Amino acid sequence: MWILLVMVGLLLLGVPMMVPLSVGTFFLLFSDFPFLKPELVIQQMIGGLQPVVLTAVPMFILAADIMLKGSTAQRLLDVVERFVGHWRGGLPVTTALGCTLFGAVSGSTQATVVAMGRPLRPRLLEAGYSDKFTIALIINASDIALLIPPSIGMIIYGVATGTSVGDLFIAGIGPGLLILVLFSLYCMWKSWKLGIQPQPKADWPSRFKALKRASLPAGFPVIIIGGIYSGMFSPTEAATVSVIYALILEMLIYRGVTLKDLPSVAFSTGLITAVVFILVAAGAGFSWMISFAKIPDAILGGYIPYLSEHALALLAVIAVAYFVGCMFVDPIVVILILAPVFAPAVDAAGLDPVLVGTLVTLQAAIGSATPPFGCDIFTAVAVFRKPYMEVIRGTPPFIALLLLATVLLMLFPQIALFLPSLAN
Repeated sequence: MWILLVMVGLLLLGVPMMVPLSVGTFFLLFSDFPFLKPELVIQQMIGGLQPVVLTAVPMFILAADIMLKGSTAQRLLDVVERFVGHWRGGLPVTTALGCTLFGAVSGSTQATVVAMGRPLRPRLLEAGYSDKFTIALIINASDIALLIPPSIGMIIYGVATGTSVGDLFIAGIGPGLLILVLFSLYCMWKSWKLGIQPQPKADWPSRFKALKRASLPAGFPVIIIGGIYSGMFSPTEAATVSVIYALILEMLIYRGVTLKDLPSVAFSTGLITAVVFILVAAGAGFSWMISFAKIPDAILGGYIPYLSEHALALLAVIAVAYFVGCMFVDPIVVILILAPVFAPAVDAAGLDPVLVGTLVTLQAAIGSATPPFGCDIFTAVAVFRKPYMEVIRGTPPFIALLLLATVLLMLFPQIALFLPSLAN
């Protein structure tokens, strides 16, 4: 109880998340286990950064930063608009699909908010959509990037639980496409209700031209998924290949990025990577400490026999815990903290770890755009220069759709497991 009060108090004071994690870890160590040496916690923190698959994280971040600096986003957006822009609700559907495609080549929700939000928000407003709907659509559709590979959230979950990152990558495709369909249907209904007329239909020559311009950026998911499942390279090697591919596209072919741009791109990647890795290290130390203190047993011990016999109830508990946690804390931290808490119950129930990992990543995606502390909300505040309350006003319908996707995933696990079963 004391450790929770200390951590919540520090959060309310506004200190960075790694501080409450570290303070909470050592507070528990000194108060309950004074016979343990602090060096043990430091070893666990360092050990949390040792899995080789973590080297994929900075590589995917760097590839996303390179593409954000270049023209990849606009090329993907153009091809989507040429094919669906004339639908009822074509412009918001273009936004949702554009976010999905850019997420598939970047893996970053925040990069997607920036890349898709800047060109599309003015056009949505000009077409007659309200600002609250427009911003909410952008930040929530960007969360699909956390499910469609490459996904940093899935990498972290794979490291925390030993689940195959490659299987997690391909399992996220089904739920990601489900969310895209739900968002698109809502956008079409919203457009019909507002009486907004569709755009003129593009001719086939312009469509073929847009397809040609977007053909090379579309190769990112092919390289990542195809390379992993063909055995050509591991997820870590796929991340490195994606950086090389991004450099070739943006520097040599499109020439949207120059040598002068690389230091600023590298600096941005370094900052984000440092934050992620500090959180991973602090989370690893905290996870080890609460496991050593047998806190997971104290929380779930009496319920494990029941939950092991009721898999759907266990999935619901996991979903609620991660959803609430990701509303307040960075999803990476929530994954690292809760994974060991639920591990005994997941093992006892015999649940597929890939299904659980996909469900957890979906909750992390929802949390990225859910008040009060969703990271995409604050990205939108900075990018669109809008007050916090204005940014979150339009989010409830999209959060409801994301929760519907959660329920469908729990009731129909094959949404996530069908593609991995084909690949294996």
